[in-house]
Amino acid sequence: MEIRGPMLLPARREDIELETLDGLTLVGELALPEGRDPVATLVTLHPLPTAGGFMDSHILRKAAARLPALADLAVLRFNTRGTTSPRGTSEGAFDGGRAEAFDLAAAMDFVTERGLPRPWLVGWSFGTELALKYGRDHPIEGTVLLSPPLHRATDDEVAAWAGETRPLVVLVPEFDDYLRPDAAAQRFAVVPEAVLIPVEGGKHLWVGESQTRRVLTEIVAAVNPDALPLATEWHGAIVAEA
Repeated sequence: MEIRGPMLLPARREDIELETLDGLTLVGELALPEGRDPVATLVTLHPLPTAGGFMDSHILRKAAARLPALADLAVLRFNTRGTTSPRGTSEGAFDGGRAEAFDLAAAMDFVTERGLPRPWLVGWSFGTELALKYGRDHPIEGTVLLSPPLHRATDDEVAAWAGETRPLVVLVPEFDDYLRPDAAAQRFAVVPEAVLIPVEGGKHLWVGESQTRRVLTEIVAAVNPDALPLATEWHGAIVAEA
């Protein structure tokens, strides 16, 4: 059966709650490989909640649906403060990327408490701003940015990544609504270590199966390249549609 769309591959899935330092409860989900330990962990940061972003935004949902089975990765998704999804609503209110620093810290505390291995941040759009602003403060192995708009992350916050030994991988769609490859090359030039990947034909929302596969492939190439190439067919049981 071809792997595409909302197909949900086998995994151990658990509804979780994160507790922030300022006293909020955030809702989320942890997906783990079935019957084996993960080799690395994706801590995902969703797009802008005031524009419809949440933990179920499709690339993050498909990462959780596929990558535990295809790439032996743990995938942690959660709603930042004030954000609602079918999983529920996280307490608090959207704070434009300021108090959301506590939300990322709560996710990283959870990773530590559970002993999840080799955490990588995977931010999409607004989530890239949180990763850039606060990711360096945490014990991560690296960061993958999807469609970074660079609206809230300042030039100084981007430049602070210069000299980092932890990888910074930046996927920039050719037809992004906010930051296209040429402009991204200029903005990230202050971080010589950054790996900038222009995606031909890509758009900010990565709509369509071909773009989904490209994004998931680039994530796995950074985090667990031994799992490549990602399978495009599944010969076992499927759980349901995500």
